[in-house]
Parts: sequence; C-alpha cells; structure tokens
Amino acid sequence: MEHTHTSQQGSSQPAGAGAQRRVLVVEDDPTIVDAISARLRAEGFHVQTAGDGPAAVDTAQAWQPDLLILDVMLPGFDGLEVCRRVQAQRPVPVMMLTARDDETDMLVGLGVGADDYMTKPFSMRELAARVHVLLRRVERAALAATTPRSGTLRLGELEIDHAQRRVRVRGEDVHLTPTEFDLLVCLANTPRAVLSREQLLAEVWDWADASGTRTVDSHIKALRRKIGAERIRTVHGVGYALETPTP
Repeated sequence: MEHTHTSQQGSSQPAGAGAQRRVLVVEDDPTIVDAISARLRAEGFHVQTAGDGPAAVDTAQAWQPDLLILDVMLPGFDGLEVCRRVQAQRPVPVMMLTARDDETDMLVGLGVGADDYMTKPFSMRELAARVHVLLRRVERAALAATTPRSGTLRLGELEIDHAQRRVRVRGEDVHLTPTEFDLLVCLANTPRAVLSREQLLAEVWDWADASGTRTVDSHIKALRRKIGAERIRTVHGVGYALETPTP
C-alpha cells in the first residue's frame, strides 16, 4: 500500500483557484503520481494519494475528497471497482485515467459512475483544466438543486425533471451521471437541432479545445445505452441531435 499524504496550501499558490478543494489521486506509478500531485498543488488543491484499490476506498471514506483522479489499472482491485465502492458511499466526481485507448473500457468506466476520462499520455495542463471544469459542474448542479427550474420537460416517452435532476423513459427512472444529465439537457434545450461536438464541449464541459471531442462521443454512446440509441441522431462530420416524436 502506498503511503498517503496531504498537501497544505502555501502563499505562493494561486489565490482561490482550488482553495479548500480536496483531490484524491489514485495511481500506482510514482512518476505519474508526483506529476499530477505537483500540478494540482500548484493550482491550490489539497492532495492525497493512494497506490492500490483498497487504499483508495479507505482513503476516500476517511478523507471525503471533492474529486477522484482514478487510474483503471491498480493493484488489489481495479479502478472500476474503486469507483463502484466509492460511489456507493457517497456521490463524488471521478476522472478516470487509462493507458488503453479502448472505447469499451471508457464506456464501462462511465457506466459505473465516472464523469470524465483521459487516456495516457496526457498533458498536465489539460488534466488541471478538466479538474476545474468537473468541479464547476458539480457546483452548478448543487446550485440548480437549490434554485430549480420549474416543471418537467416531456419529449414523447422521455421525461427530464430539472428540479430533481431525474430522467425517466416510459415512466421508468434512468440513472445518469451528472455529466450525462447535463449533456442530455443541452441536447434537449434545442430538440432536433444538430449541435457540434465543439458546441457540446463548450456548453457541458466548459472546454474549448477540440482535442476533447472523443470524450463527447463516449458520453453520447453511454447516454444512448441508457435512454435508447434511437433518441440521439448522429450527423456525421458535424455532431448530434436529440430526436423527438413527430407532432
């Protein structure tokens, strides 16, 4: 088991960037751990690390992090099992890291509660940006829960309850991650209109770099599996549209 440790903010760190936010980095490669931890500390985050599955679950339960950066391949048990166990304790945003550019792995990760993923190798600048975006999304979701939009949007057999952030298909509840819910709402705001991958990245992820378009594709595929593939239309070379019943 890897030793866990914390980092306190210093006066040289950017004021307020990651102030008081806790990030648990779960990775068994010391070089990657050190690089991620150094970058996040420079952004003002408090950091703990864990090097295997059991240590990650124990640390998450004891320390209550605001976000997990979680490698898929770990000793003990893998990151997917860590994600399942941690999410069963309490909801927490998860950024998955994988060395395998395998779409199936990404979809499984999203299916067990991960919110985003990055494939190694990646830039620390992009990782830090994604962390900030993920935390902002959680803050927006919390604000929406206290100041909810009224009513439920109904598009045929699909219902989106903004107040409770719940989705139903044919009256049955469908469990979506926070990212999947925000993505569906973004598409539903302009039903049948085609939104480009870049538009979705900007609206849902606050991410303007087109290098993240594969993240959009994987989340769309995960969303299709949950609400029905026929409800989201692909416009090749452009983007996606939410299909609605013909009046």
